[in-house]
Amino acid sequence: MAALAWLLIPLIAALGAAIWGGWAARNRTTGDVTELAGYARFREAMEKSGSGSETV
Repeated sequence: MAALAWLLIPLIAALGAAIWGGWAARNRTTGDVTELAGYARFREAMEKSGSGSETV
C-alpha cells in the first residue's frame, strides 16, 4: 500500500504539470485594439491643445 502512495505522488505532480502547461500555453488577448484607440485619442488631444507657447 505504501508503494501505491509513492506512485501516486509523481502521477499527481504530472497531472498538475499538464494542467499548468495547458493553462500557460493558452491564447491570450492582449487588448491591442483598446490600447491603440486610447493612443489615438491621446494624439488627437495633444494636437488640439495648441498652447501657442512654441519657441522656434
